[in-house]
Amino acid sequence: MNRLLAPLLMLHLGVDARLRVRNERGSVTTEHVLWAVAVIAIVGIVVAAIKAYVESQAGNIK
Repeated sequence: MNRLLAPLLMLHLGVDARLRVRNERGSVTTEHVLWAVAVIAIVGIVVAAIKAYVESQAGNIK
């Protein structure tokens, strides 16, 4: 019985140890996505400000 139980216990401990290790794959991708969203938001704000300025100056043309 012990010969069967020992390998099963070792297998369980090995799988448990692998699951406890934090897997950080994909964190760089998430960081890139967040930076891309931030850049797109900033560009949108700048474009809106430039468009508003140009339209206000176009209204001053006689």
